Order: sequence, then structure tokens, then C-alpha cells
Amino acid sequence: MYRIQTYNNIAVRGLDRFPRDHYEVASDINQPDALMLRSFDLHSVDIPDSVLAVGRAGSGVNNIPVEALSERGVAVFNAPGANANAVKELVIAGLLLAARNLLPAAGYVQGLDPTKEDFMSSVEHGKKKFTGFELPGRRLAVLGLGAIGVGVANAARALGMEVVGFDPKVTVENAWRLDSGIERARSVEAAMEGADAVTVHVPLTENTANLVNAKNLGGMNAGAMVLNLAREGIVDDAAVREGLDAERLHAYITDFPVQGMMGHPRVITLPHLGASTTESEENCAVMIADQLRDYLENGNVVNSVNLPTLVLDRKGDTRIAVVNRNLPDRVGRISHTLGESNINILHLMNDSRGDIAYTLLDVDGKPDQATLDALHEIDGVLRARVL
Repeated sequence: MYRIQTYNNIAVRGLDRFPRDHYEVASDINQPDALMLRSFDLHSVDIPDSVLAVGRAGSGVNNIPVEALSERGVAVFNAPGANANAVKELVIAGLLLAARNLLPAAGYVQGLDPTKEDFMSSVEHGKKKFTGFELPGRRLAVLGLGAIGVGVANAARALGMEVVGFDPKVTVENAWRLDSGIERARSVEAAMEGADAVTVHVPLTENTANLVNAKNLGGMNAGAMVLNLAREGIVDDAAVREGLDAERLHAYITDFPVQGMMGHPRVITLPHLGASTTESEENCAVMIADQLRDYLENGNVVNSVNLPTLVLDRKGDTRIAVVNRNLPDRVGRISHTLGESNINILHLMNDSRGDIAYTLLDVDGKPDQATLDALHEIDGVLRARVL
């Protein structure tokens, strides 16, 4: 019986992926095998040694102590792309809201008294204040071409916008999915130069903090729009505020309310709505549940942020999974240890990701506790288990 501890409200469709005859799923469980969460902050939680994996029903993992868990041989999974359509739609909505000045216009009408005789004349007079512009022919810079960025770029092209994308690590798969009319920039500055709008779709790291800043904002066209529906800190809010106040920028659309932006007439501030759709929450929960199951039951790794992707068809009845530091001759020492226990290896696969290596071995027989103990005694082995 596997035990899954949940944090936050996880979509029922995802929780139903765990068969109840083999899984116990609850928010309060002793010695869980895995944790499943959305935005809950795990940094201050004492995570039990029993935990083999953590699954984040979303893309970002800033709320998870990934490095500390890696040192314990704990796999951390996320759900890249599961919320891509939800965020894409919000970006397009943000562009339309800002370009047509819809929120201040709606606020103006809400402030009128419909019982007054001049109501209709006030409506007609007021619309002159909210003249907007259309998107076709405008140039959009998309920073980050993962699942979300590709979706945004293609949708913007379908609306008639010129689109330029920047991502030095774009995958072959995502590159193939891009509309052929999308330009590729070689730097953030080049992507934003002459752009009428910029949207960011990258994780927050040391390299992406203040990725959009005063210097590259200065290269955009007058009246440009800035959208940050990715992570707080990627856009330099102070630089954007300065551009708004000087009327060099038309609007800022952000999913991250911060002091200094609240109440600004050119800012559309949302309460972190990026992935807040029923479909997105269900997609994320299903993806994470399936990945946790496959890891717990078969040791397979898909969409981990700290372990290498590794999927091995099973041969025989017993499988051993080993997580270790990426040091020379670890596979040889693992094989030797099993050989000393008279255990024959039927099938083996090994890969690494940075400082962590991962090995799956299908074997004859079932290793006893002494064999497992011997595997754990190998220098650099962080976790070994029998499936």
C-alpha cells in the first residue's frame, strides 16, 4: 500500500488516478511515500524520511526545496504544459484588455447614474477617453518558448500580430510547434527592440531575475505593453512604473500584485489567475498522479526537475532503483554489490542530470535487506529501493 499526502485542494480527477486498493490518499498521513501539492510552501515543512517523491501540480517549483530533497535522493516532479492553454488564454485576454482600455472603460460606465437624463450622452461622451488600438500588425516579443510561450506565440500570429521569440534552450519539439512566420531573436534585447508588447514565460532564476528591465524596455516602441503572467521578479516593476508614469508604456498586465503598482490607472493586476481554470487544475493533477504512480511502482522518471528522464520496460518480477551522486564507477560498484549477493542483472539503464545519477536494474530474485544495506553503503548512493 502506497501512501500519498496531499497539500492544497487537488482536483478529484487527479486523485482518482490512484487505485484505492493500492493507495491511501489523504491530507494527514503518517510516513507518506509521496507528497502532492500545488502552491503550498514546503520549505518550512519537516519532510519525513519515508518520502520518495514530491509532485507539484503545476510548472514552477519555487515552493519546493529541490536541492535539499535531491541530497536525500527524493524525486521532484512537475507538470509542464498542463496549464499552457489556461495561461495562453490569459495572455491573449490581457493584450485585448489593455489594447482596448476595457477595464477603465467599464469602470467609467459603472460610475454613471442610469437614472439621470444625461446618462446616454455621458456614455457617448466618455467613450472618447478610451479609444484603443488593434493588435494585427503590432509586434509581440515572447521571452521563453516552452509549452506556454509557443502557445502564446502561435495564438498571437493567428490574431495577425508580428511575433519574435527568444529562448536559447528551446527544445526541438517546441521549435517544430512554432508557426513558421515567427522570427527568432538571439537575445532578449534583440527580441524587445521595436516591439509593441512583451510577454515573459520563463522560470525565476538568477539569470531571469529582472529579465525585463529599464535598459531593454527603452528599446520598445512608444506605447508598448508589458505582460508578466509567469513569476514575480522576472520583470523590474520599478522600471515599468517609471515607463508608465512617463507614458512611454501604455499598460502593464501582471498576475503578481506588488506595492507601488496597486491602483495605477495603467496597470491591470490579477490575483495569480494564470492556471486557475478547472481544466488546468485537472490536467496538472492527472499528470502528476500518473508520474508519481509510475515512479513509485516502476521507478520510471518523466518530468522530474532533479532526476534524469528514464523509462525502462520491465523484465522479470523485481526491479531495483538507485539514486546516487554522479561519481565515477557507481554503476560498476552497484553491479558488483548485486553480484556478491548472487543476484543476476537482466536489464539495466543509467543516466545522469547534473550532480545526480539514476539507475534502474531488472534482476533475478529479490534482494534481501542485507543487499539493500550494502547498496546504501556504496559511497554516493542516496537511496536504493526494491520495486
